[in-house]
Amino acid sequence: MAKLIRKTTVCVIIAAIALSIISVGFVACNKKTDVKGNITITDMIGREVNITPGSYKKVVCIGAGALRMYTYIGDVSLLAGVEDLENTTLQQRPKMFDQAARPYQLANKDVFDAITNSCGVGGPQAQAAEAEKILACNPDIVISEYEDVEKENALQEQLGVPVITLRYGANGVFDDNVKNSLTLLGKVFAKEEKAATLNAFIAEQTKLISDRTANVAEVDKPTVYIGGLGNWGTTNHLMTAQNYAPFNVAHIKNAVSGLAKDGVQAIEEEKFIALGSSIDIMILDSAAVKNIKPLYAEDDTMFDDIKAWQDGEVYLEMAYNAYYTNLELALVNTWWIAKVAYPDLFADIDMTEKTNEVTRAFLGKDLATAIFACPASFGGYSKINTETFFA
Repeated sequence: MAKLIRKTTVCVIIAAIALSIISVGFVACNKKTDVKGNITITDMIGREVNITPGSYKKVVCIGAGALRMYTYIGDVSLLAGVEDLENTTLQQRPKMFDQAARPYQLANKDVFDAITNSCGVGGPQAQAAEAEKILACNPDIVISEYEDVEKENALQEQLGVPVITLRYGANGVFDDNVKNSLTLLGKVFAKEEKAATLNAFIAEQTKLISDRTANVAEVDKPTVYIGGLGNWGTTNHLMTAQNYAPFNVAHIKNAVSGLAKDGVQAIEEEKFIALGSSIDIMILDSAAVKNIKPLYAEDDTMFDDIKAWQDGEVYLEMAYNAYYTNLELALVNTWWIAKVAYPDLFADIDMTEKTNEVTRAFLGKDLATAIFACPASFGGYSKINTETFFA
């Protein structure tokens, strides 16, 4: 009897050990399946988010500039919804950017217009994510440009899908935040090579401009004023920047200095006039024209003290900010600014060809014709006829 009990006990123990081994095997297998391909990334505002790269099939982009950045790297056919601002078939939608060229929108207009789901209104007046609309799009990932950690965490918890936050930065296309955001998108959507290629293109173009202008003697540099820069849609000739990234890249002497802060801001009319005799060249962002024209209608002497105006050295660049920064146009603008300031050094650069080269790199399409045809582009890069342009 004792032998039988011992034998039974041994069998039970062996069975238990076998079952334990099998269970451990199943647990290990399940654990491997659960984490296969999963990684934890840190987004551009420092949030750690668990993702499965390349697995996402329904994408939503929210906030100023998020969709633009996504189109550079991601597949637009995966979009499950777009903001109302991006769907031109809608009657009730923000339209303040419709006149200005937004290359990502020009390249993908048919796709955006065919998407019936709205993930929010969009535009500068929409400063919060609309969770209910986003949920109705049933996304499996959200790309965001709302840079608030607590709100992004709350939105992610509410949606139950990863929310990845991007960032542009003060220096636009030349900012490390842009480079890192593109790299992040490449990682999320398994498009690392595409992101690396675009970042390399930006770096190459930046170096080409910088190298051409690096040895210009200070005495040979014209003094240039940049006006009409966008800041949440408010812009005119007084909106400028003393630390303007395109000027820094192209070694341009900025007419504006001594301001209390960097970044796009309005200077006083008196300061603008005081700078007038030192401004050899004035460049105006095309987005500002609609606001300058009525001012000029009231006072057609407003530029009379500006040397560049009297000399006919006033030029137009493409809209730099329209629902955040047009990164590809910021890069083309830098070529244009360098060409205007140093015409001999950039005599070989045709702006239509350069615009197409850059839009191909960013969006895979030649978009110069479409960009220049937009109402606020006024035909493209050009010298302004100071006698008739604002009349």
